[in-house]
Amino acid sequence: MGRPFRPRAAKALRQLAFEVDPNLIVISGDLTQRAKVHEFQAAWTFLEELPQVPLIVTPGNHDVPLYRFWERLLVPYRSWNRTIPHDLDSVTVIPGATVVALNSASPWSAIVGGRLTQAQLRFARQSFDSEPTEGIRVLVTHHHFVCKSAGGGGRPIPTAPLIINQIEEMEVDVVLSGHLHRMQVAMSRDVVPGKNLGVPLITAGTATSRRGRGEEEGTNSVNVLDVTEDQIKVTPYLLRNSEQVFEALEPISLMRRHMSNESLSLPRQMVSEERA
Repeated sequence: MGRPFRPRAAKALRQLAFEVDPNLIVISGDLTQRAKVHEFQAAWTFLEELPQVPLIVTPGNHDVPLYRFWERLLVPYRSWNRTIPHDLDSVTVIPGATVVALNSASPWSAIVGGRLTQAQLRFARQSFDSEPTEGIRVLVTHHHFVCKSAGGGGRPIPTAPLIINQIEEMEVDVVLSGHLHRMQVAMSRDVVPGKNLGVPLITAGTATSRRGRGEEEGTNSVNVLDVTEDQIKVTPYLLRNSEQVFEALEPISLMRRHMSNESLSLPRQMVSEERA
């Protein structure tokens, strides 16, 4: 929410959400433009209008103050805590899935870029270890671990290779993130070459603002994931501005961690493409 917000895109997103009828909804950060209370209030009002299923929400760098220096230094999450009833780091368990969301925003050391601490990664490991291994394991962060194409979005999390190694040890099935303002599908071996079993790294596009980048400049996108025992099917939806509806693009099927993604070939529109 904030000045770049597109009400028509929000209306189309709401419509799509009810059509898809999801088991859960993941918001990978940047609910606001400038971390103001009224922006968070508007964002939460909108989220309450979506299907009443488990909701995973994590902050983005836009959800901490940028120009309000003392607030960013002393109480960076004050507005978030006043309006969003979700912990900064959280675990959500539904039948067949464990979703851990980690706050990668770093208001004290990286205003735009992201960070994850070892304490957060221990929280993730303990959360996954406490649940059955056969369920899908999902990790959510705002900041990305790799950028495969030009188009902006900033550098990946600085310690991405070290974190990816730990993610593989946790047997995570898929990582969901944002920040790039365009959708992208990558694999963990794009961060740490030589991995035999790649973990999909799926970046969401800009859902309701005018801040899309690259091939998504001027439009909006969201990803819908369908999970089976053996695979994760990712269907990107792109807003058709002429019709103001989200239209499905070509889906891509990714194998779960016990299968092989070694010969994976990504469609072009998936490689060169986030949410704000």
